[in-house]
Amino acid sequence: EVLRELSPRAQRDWAALESARFFRRALEDGRIVATEEVSPGLLRHERVPFVSYPYEWPFEMLREAALLQLGLLDEALAEGFVLKDGSPYNVQWRGSEPVFVDVGSFEKLREGEPWSGYRQFCTLFLYPLMLQAYRGIEPQPWLRGSLEGIEPAQARALLPRFRRGVLTHVVLHDRLEAKHAARSGEVRAELKASGFRKELIQANVRRLRKLVGRLKPRRGRSTWAGYREAAPYSDEDVHRKERFVRGAGHAGLAWDLGTNDGRFARLLDADTVVAVDGDERVVGDLYSALRSEGSRTILPLVIDLADASPDRGWRGRERRRLEERGRPDLVLCLALVHHLAVGRNVPLAELVGWLRSLGALYLQSSVCLLPRRPETERAVGRLAARLQSEGGECRTL
Repeated sequence: EVLRELSPRAQRDWAALESARFFRRALEDGRIVATEEVSPGLLRHERVPFVSYPYEWPFEMLREAALLQLGLLDEALAEGFVLKDGSPYNVQWRGSEPVFVDVGSFEKLREGEPWSGYRQFCTLFLYPLMLQAYRGIEPQPWLRGSLEGIEPAQARALLPRFRRGVLTHVVLHDRLEAKHAARSGEVRAELKASGFRKELIQANVRRLRKLVGRLKPRRGRSTWAGYREAAPYSDEDVHRKERFVRGAGHAGLAWDLGTNDGRFARLLDADTVVAVDGDERVVGDLYSALRSEGSRTILPLVIDLADASPDRGWRGRERRRLEERGRPDLVLCLALVHHLAVGRNVPLAELVGWLRSLGALYLQSSVCLLPRRPETERAVGRLAARLQSEGGECRTL
């Protein structure tokens, strides 16, 4: 179970939040994670199928998460509530559907106080989106490199000054931060004394919604976009793969590694499919397609398996690596193995050992083509013997 214990102050906020109209609407339509109070001061939340992080989302998912959060904030402000932060880590996914999971982030709006989550929203949502929209630079490495995101001074150095939203949310933000860095408490007091009103927050939130909604990903050429049309497979090859996947049986959690356009992920009989590919554009296209289909079972993620997301945060336990977030019952590796073993120099035995360590009920892979050399044949022979000793099947042609 996912349980949350509330402090006395948080209990008061929860009592007010529980009866708020916007909160009840968002619970009913699934925008906020299902939540109930099981005893005084103790909440129980719905479990999401699989945890993912912003540095694994394509542009389209990060933008959708930002719009969800801004929409909830706008509705909350109308009823006297605010979000205390602005983090994408407060959003998870049911397939292609975003869901806000940090109920404790809502609190009563204190008279005269600004939105304290604005800076965090900029560093973790807005600046990464602008970086790709205005410069064509994928933000995933930046988000993985720092859990705090892109600082205003960094964004100012990276982004073109006269593009939409940059002067207001980047340049001015950085100037004000530099000017008032040593007196943030005084600034808050001055704002309160000047009669700062929630309408100013609402106006800023609505401008941000409009800005984020207009941002489009700028991308260069992709090696793997349109792979289905360019792949050297006959129709019979494809149909054979489809029959193979359909016959895999039911799985609670399945992984499709190297998913590309998700053709085979869609064929799996699974409660949840984590569809992984290292190409950000491919995953963005897949997400857009799944979103239009209303899929709630397939979660597309941008992950380079040769350089996958590591354990992050305090003692490496705040953000976990892929394997630690839920072991799969079934793993698909269709036309993937040779890209890692040959293209990325991952030793074949290491790759097979990693796949085996996942403990999946079914471990299925495609043909791996290697040059005919004596050392290669010896390596394949050793691998075949190892697989067969472990109850697997390996045929060399």
